[in-house]
Amino acid sequence: MSLSPADQRRLQRLRRMKAVALGLLGAAAVIYLATLRLDHSGVWGYVNTMAEAAMVGALADWFAVTALFRHPLGIPIPHTAIIPRKKDELAGSLQSFFADNFLTEDVVRERITDARLGRRLGGWLRQEDHARRVVDEGVRIGRALLGRVSDDDVRSLARDVLLPRLDREPLASVGGALLEGIVADRAHQGFVDLILRETRTWLAKHPTQFTAMLHDRAPSWAPNFVNQRIVSALYWQALDWVSRVLEDPGHPTRRSFDNLLLRIANDLQHDPAVQARFESLKGRLLTHRQLEDAVVSLWGSVRVSLESALDNPDSALRRRAAEAVEKLGESLREDDALAARIDATTSDAAAYLVTSYGHELSSVISHTIQRWDGRDASRRIEFYVGRDLQFIRINGTVVGALAGLIIHAVSQLV
Repeated sequence: MSLSPADQRRLQRLRRMKAVALGLLGAAAVIYLATLRLDHSGVWGYVNTMAEAAMVGALADWFAVTALFRHPLGIPIPHTAIIPRKKDELAGSLQSFFADNFLTEDVVRERITDARLGRRLGGWLRQEDHARRVVDEGVRIGRALLGRVSDDDVRSLARDVLLPRLDREPLASVGGALLEGIVADRAHQGFVDLILRETRTWLAKHPTQFTAMLHDRAPSWAPNFVNQRIVSALYWQALDWVSRVLEDPGHPTRRSFDNLLLRIANDLQHDPAVQARFESLKGRLLTHRQLEDAVVSLWGSVRVSLESALDNPDSALRRRAAEAVEKLGESLREDDALAARIDATTSDAAAYLVTSYGHELSSVISHTIQRWDGRDASRRIEFYVGRDLQFIRINGTVVGALAGLIIHAVSQLV
């Protein structure tokens, strides 16, 4: 059995304690032999008897301790080498003891409640270095997950799961309700402003292209200078109209557009004909052969952006993630209700695991010990408890000497 550095240190301490116990036995033997032929009617009788009883106690406890791990002196005495012989029974007993006394719902809940994990976690997360470490670990995991997702996986997911599911689900009513909510919350105004702003910019930079498009559609029978004046006036009117709509949040055009969106939302929710046309259009779109390629292409763009943000330690994504982790830590430290919910959730989860899988968790002990060889198991256990067991030998030597002294004193009195 190869020994780890920790096991080697335990072995050294065990050998030192064995040497101490053996030294006491040797000292008792030397004293016994030195006083064996002296006058026992006086003090030397007490000394000799103490030494003799100390040897008996030391030998008896040496036998008891050694019998746990091996046959004393290699002699196969019955009921010795208990651990190698009864390794499997010991494993089962340890499993039962651990499951009955540690893996219980009451014990787990009590320990988690006393630990106040929510506040401790908050205090740990609020530190900048720890928040950055959490983000770094999340980035490492996210990067590994991204690397495992191939384009074929995305294509299969879209073809076999997402697109068929969307095709089967009626989305007209959902889409109508979503559109109605967007208009009610005016969440679309930013998009409208973006279109108007880009349109005004294009008109301001490309007056020639605009007037050329209108001039090509002007009636050929009209004089050219008349067409140019009309086209020029239309250009300035269009630029002025776009500017006024962009700058006036209450412009009639905006209200008309909002009313149009609301009518579309209402029809999508309540008009069967509109719903049927919407579902038909959705079906043609979802079954288009190029949609899978579009999904894969979109995923590729998203993945490249994510990888770039994850690989850059100074990216906005990682910086905001670290700030969010720190804020979470502050909340856990300052919000007692939030910390209590974290503790309660953790306690419930741990109690569920213990109740449902406590036996499987504790079986790790028995399965591990059962895989060990008998001698291997004996040596491993001796490394951990053998040093403390040597105190039994030491105590046996001392107690034996005291018992011998008392017995000899009583016999002298009698």
